[in-house]
Amino acid sequence: MEIDQDIRHATMFKRQRPLVLEVRDELERMILHGDIAPGERLNEYALAEQLGVSRAPVREAARSLEREGLVTAVANQGVYVRKLSVDDALELYDLRALMAGHLCAALARRADAAIKAELRDFMARMDRAIAAGEEASYFEINLAFHDRIAEAAGSERARALYVALGKEVRLMRRRVLHGTPALQRSNREHDRIVTAIEAGDAEAARAAGAGHHENGKKRLLDTL
Repeated sequence: MEIDQDIRHATMFKRQRPLVLEVRDELERMILHGDIAPGERLNEYALAEQLGVSRAPVREAARSLEREGLVTAVANQGVYVRKLSVDDALELYDLRALMAGHLCAALARRADAAIKAELRDFMARMDRAIAAGEEASYFEINLAFHDRIAEAAGSERARALYVALGKEVRLMRRRVLHGTPALQRSNREHDRIVTAIEAGDAEAARAAGAGHHENGKKRLLDTL
């Protein structure tokens, strides 16, 4: 695992929140972006050096990530980035589909012109990323799009569950969103979600939101 001086400096000087939270967020970012691979052991010494902190906040941050399902502690061996089984991933997609349907329906009932315009802007940005062949950019905008729907829906408990489940799914989602045809299909599904929200049609939004995640599950099965 290569030491990134920029990460170290950012962690050392951006201390507006408790140190453990800063370290936890950085470890989460590294895991979700694939800098630390599924199945890889978290090396406390190396990570503490990389982040410019002692081992204690790294250890505490790892405990927090274990509670969120991103890492697994193995007795007398250490902490490892969780490697999802196929069954784990399929169950997560099913749960996310339920939450997404609920959140999209809730947003359809309350969306104003501003959030509708914002969602259309997300879609335009994803279209540009597809045209430019920028899969990594599409992936990040896609995540932000869904998180924004969850945030704007006005259902905090459902939002928290959806986001937590999404972090686990991200451990293998990159294998699903790969290749221009897959990205184009994904954004067409986004269009159905946004169209239903714009129309204020809660049931159509529920079906589109749940269907999008169910199709993600099918795409995952196709890659296996």
